Amino acid sequence: MFIRRIGIDLGTVNTLVFVPGKGIVVNEPSMVAISIYDNKVLAVGNQAKEMLGRTPDSIIVSKPLKDGVIADYRVTEAMLRYFINKIIGKIRFFKPEVIISIPAGVTSTERRAVIDAAIRAGAKIAYVVKEPLLAAIGAGIAVHNPLGNMIIDIGGGTSEIAIISLGGVVAAHSARIGGNRLDQAISDYIKHKHGLMIGERTAEDIKIQIGSAIALVKEEYMEIRGRDLTGGLPKVIKISSNEVTESIQDELREIISTIKKVFHETPPELAADVIDKGMVLSGGGALLRNLDQLITKTIGVPCYVADDPLFCVIKGIGKALDNLEMYKRTIMFTK
Repeated sequence: MFIRRIGIDLGTVNTLVFVPGKGIVVNEPSMVAISIYDNKVLAVGNQAKEMLGRTPDSIIVSKPLKDGVIADYRVTEAMLRYFINKIIGKIRFFKPEVIISIPAGVTSTERRAVIDAAIRAGAKIAYVVKEPLLAAIGAGIAVHNPLGNMIIDIGGGTSEIAIISLGGVVAAHSARIGGNRLDQAISDYIKHKHGLMIGERTAEDIKIQIGSAIALVKEEYMEIRGRDLTGGLPKVIKISSNEVTESIQDELREIISTIKKVFHETPPELAADVIDKGMVLSGGGALLRNLDQLITKTIGVPCYVADDPLFCVIKGIGKALDNLEMYKRTIMFTK
């Protein structure tokens, strides 16, 4: 089967690839392992993640995207080439058309960098579409209707909040805060309060297992292992879910502040639509326990978690690929 179209959700933490007729064919970490001595790419995706925190001085594991945009152009190109080759092979008779998601707040230079990287990696032509619009499409929102819909898409590097109407973004703000910042906040809290140094994976596990946006009446506990900062030896401690809640409050307030900014810029008629229908929460950050309740309580407007929030953007890309000619005329950029 010849693959003529590919959709890529180029995330700070994970990259997902969609192929029409096959669905999601790749879901791997946005990581690349590089040899320092000869600047050679050694591994990408899952293989690179397995090396994280375990490499000698001669190898570094790089995350080429920071806050949803390209931080290292060459490494991003190598990563895109790896994923494209994985789907259609190194030997090909023609180049595929590619759709890539980008944050709503990117500059024209950052947008151009994504397109250039995709074309150099093997795409015939690359289209970029704003993430909140794709997330809204993937969440099942009728984006082309003349009604206001608010989407809150919290990814690994950015939180994208937008009002969608008539197939376009009416008002939007990007906060360069997401799952990674929450993990870092948990890590910093444990370091300062308990004198324990933990790794990225441990911080993420804590967030997933006992994290909550609102303090729990019945606290949950988790044993964690790390390095004692005083003695430098391995140490085991127990932390509570409410400590995790306390550690991430500043980041959650920043997300809520961004939601308020979008409301301030929203026309009254569209704001009324959102009040009637509620806000839709998507992205990996939507999986944080009780986040929808916190947003509902603080903003005063109902907030609902989308079905399969982790896959809203890539599902939106899939729908755009199926209706490529229509979307080319309305929501895409090629340069």
